[in-house]
Amino acid sequence: MTASTPPPQIARRLVPGATLRVIAPSCSRAYVMEHDNTQWVNERFNAAGLQLQYGEHVDELDDFDSSPIASRLADLHAAFADPGVDGIISVIGGFNANELLPYLDWELIAANPKVCCGYSDFTVLANAIYAKTGLITYVGAHWSSFGMRDHFEPTGWWFRQATHELSWSIEHAGQFTDDLWFMDQDRRTVHGTDGPWVLNPGQAAGRVIGGNLGTLRLLQGGELMPQLAGAFLFLEDDCAADVDEFARSLASLLQMPEASRIRGLALGRFQLESKITRSLLEQVIAKHPMLSTVPVVANLDFGHTSPMFTLPIGGWAALDATGGRVRLDFAHEPEGLAG
Repeated sequence: MTASTPPPQIARRLVPGATLRVIAPSCSRAYVMEHDNTQWVNERFNAAGLQLQYGEHVDELDDFDSSPIASRLADLHAAFADPGVDGIISVIGGFNANELLPYLDWELIAANPKVCCGYSDFTVLANAIYAKTGLITYVGAHWSSFGMRDHFEPTGWWFRQATHELSWSIEHAGQFTDDLWFMDQDRRTVHGTDGPWVLNPGQAAGRVIGGNLGTLRLLQGGELMPQLAGAFLFLEDDCAADVDEFARSLASLLQMPEASRIRGLALGRFQLESKITRSLLEQVIAKHPMLSTVPVVANLDFGHTSPMFTLPIGGWAALDATGGRVRLDFAHEPEGLAG
């Protein structure tokens, strides 16, 4: 069963002077403070003219590197309820944001639409909130992501485009990093990239659904799973997923009702540790006849490597993967897509 999604809601755009409330729906901020990179976090948000506030419970820490459900709920609800808060951003990911789903105050969230962003485990909240309330949410940089001293951009630029504008285009990056940067900011490895991989050419536009594949699957079979008919799926996975895990997760998603009516599939860059190559990925995609009729691209700049662009969950994407190029445009409403 999937949700019957209410009409889309677009939160007020962030502007200089806007306030972001930092919450920890998964891991605690205390979990990431062993490697304190807040100097660069603060510098980046200050430069963007965005003011930071912190939820009351962001530093609570239990045996799961998180905090009690009640604490995490209180901070999320307080952020939506406070008229002085313009946007909400997660500290970092984790493994337990789905614990909050049965207790969320959907009427409060729907009545107070705000920019709401994070990635990885945040995928479950971003997609559930959109499915239940129609609020367009964002799978993009965490608060902690802004602590990357070097090789951070264009992640910040892409975040600003998604949260400040109504439509924007993606210029693919020429290099990426895939490292535990927060542990040692001085020793970084930069990798070259051959850009997007066109696994099945074509053109398509549809409503953006997705994020981290393993996390999105936690919504399957429930009323908080967004509708897949007409969706443009954007999926990524982290280094814990090798090609076998990714393949069965993708198969599971494509077996959902309405999955045969997706408009396209876009895959984020896989982490090096996953050892997923273009050849292996082509073989996985070829297993599914339904994917032969829609454009499929991979190795895009989103997911668990850097840089990462921000996905508007419930917004719109247009892809042109023809003639040896990959053009990707986003908008909050379909009429905002570039022609």
